[in-house]
Amino acid sequence: MKSNILRIMSCALALMLAGAAKNYAQTPAKDFHIGVDWQMNVPFSTGYADKASGWGMNIEATYDVTPRWTVGAFLNFHTNHKYVGRQTLPISPTEALTTDQQRSAYQLPFGVTAAFNLSKSRTVRPYIGLKVGAAYSRYTTYFGTGGLYDNPWGFYTSPEIGLKIFPFKICRIGFHVAGYYSYMTNKPVTLSGEIEGQNNAGFRVGVIF
Repeated sequence: MKSNILRIMSCALALMLAGAAKNYAQTPAKDFHIGVDWQMNVPFSTGYADKASGWGMNIEATYDVTPRWTVGAFLNFHTNHKYVGRQTLPISPTEALTTDQQRSAYQLPFGVTAAFNLSKSRTVRPYIGLKVGAAYSRYTTYFGTGGLYDNPWGFYTSPEIGLKIFPFKICRIGFHVAGYYSYMTNKPVTLSGEIEGQNNAGFRVGVIF
């Protein structure tokens, strides 16, 4: 199954980079950007795998339609983990399972992004933005010598607020920091029951070129 996840990621990333490369060659350099961020993510409201994690990245290609508006495409991924001590779980009216658990929640959202720049400056740009798209997920529970996994798809939306800084006049490399909230409608089935969607909050730090 890991190979399927890698194929999905590779295909989505290849399509994004192919489109980015084409636009890069056809649009003014000052208006087109590619951003690569390290991502910190904290899931909440489910209790499944709710430990803060830095195992994630965000990649996006954007175009400045006007000095105020930016549009583009994005792809990000993240993995969160949680260990649950030994407990007894009912699995049927007449059966129960006593075990500890290692939980893993993997998210792969991708889609379109738009942002409104609060300043027309080309050096410092605070902004508010929104990402919308689809989300693939894989929720895995390892226990004893076995495991249980589910990999549902869902709708993804993520408002964010951030800051882009371009400190060099003769070089288009810049820096990016943003805080975000995200919600996925995915409904995975886990060892302890079904999860009704997933809420996340976190921040990103990266470079823009």
